[in-house]
Amino acid sequence: MDHIRVETMTTLFPVGKLPADYLDALLTRHRRLDARLIVPPRVGEDAAVIDMGDRYLVAKSDPITFATDEIGWYVVHVNANDIACAGAVPRWFLATLLLPESATDHQLVESIFAQIADACTELDITLVGGHTEITHALPRPLVVGHMLGEADKGNYVSTAGAQVGDDILLTKGIAVEATALIVREKEAELRGVLDAALLERCRAFLHDPGISVVRDAQLACAAGRVHAMHDPTEGGLAGGLWELARAAGIGLQINQAAIPIFPETQRLCAHFGLDALGVIASGALLIACPPEDTQPIIRALTAEGIPTTVIGRAVPREQGCTLLTDEGIKPLPIFARDEIARLFE
Repeated sequence: MDHIRVETMTTLFPVGKLPADYLDALLTRHRRLDARLIVPPRVGEDAAVIDMGDRYLVAKSDPITFATDEIGWYVVHVNANDIACAGAVPRWFLATLLLPESATDHQLVESIFAQIADACTELDITLVGGHTEITHALPRPLVVGHMLGEADKGNYVSTAGAQVGDDILLTKGIAVEATALIVREKEAELRGVLDAALLERCRAFLHDPGISVVRDAQLACAAGRVHAMHDPTEGGLAGGLWELARAAGIGLQINQAAIPIFPETQRLCAHFGLDALGVIASGALLIACPPEDTQPIIRALTAEGIPTTVIGRAVPREQGCTLLTDEGIKPLPIFARDEIARLFE
């Protein structure tokens, strides 16, 4: 702990999440026991769970920092995803809007509020409050979302619930969010380099196949036993898998050839020299379930137009997290920061 404390005083962190080990040390050091707190803050768990007597209250907070286009719509969906991954229903939303000085007008404010309202309507969520301000030295809008949801006590799903022997399923493919985000933020640079029709398809990824996994989670839970769910966000699929493994205390064997990667994503990642396993990946849902429930879950999701693939299985922790490639078995890569961060330096 002393080593960590000294290091943080002298080291500048790169853009992206704090290192998992350091964050875990911080959370452990400052954790306060509360008998009603069922799931405390810890690495790999994206939502807190609080016992409200007859049900659980599930709470989540997440900002939008890379995107600027449709930022209000974005922030509702990414927060709702984490509530749904806990087996809960997203109900109430609060938004903190930090707006740049000398660049905020009525049109900007109205558009963000309209986007939030539209997304809340789509998911039957109520906007209940938040905060807005014009912020000094901010170059672009930032929105921080806070989502509350409810879960029946028998339906709650924890990331830590994955068990050795579980199949690991992935819905849709990777990386929906990165595909839309790269084009929406770098379109001027890409025009004339990549085909216009390709760029338009990539822009549309935000809505089709879409970054929401709320429906994915609901269908999976209704179709079979789900031990754990997790949506890979910053850090990409690889980051999401590491978080799942860490929370559950398991290892993972992942088959690289089984991971569905959209061809549009491959084109963009190849152009910018990014590894698709490490780019921000909202829109896909990781599901850990017993093998006997795999096919019923896949059938239920596929019937609703959500392709789902078995990409690996959970193994004992001492076997580690590995990736089966054409060159053999390799360690599952770890990305110190999201690959997409390199585009915003």
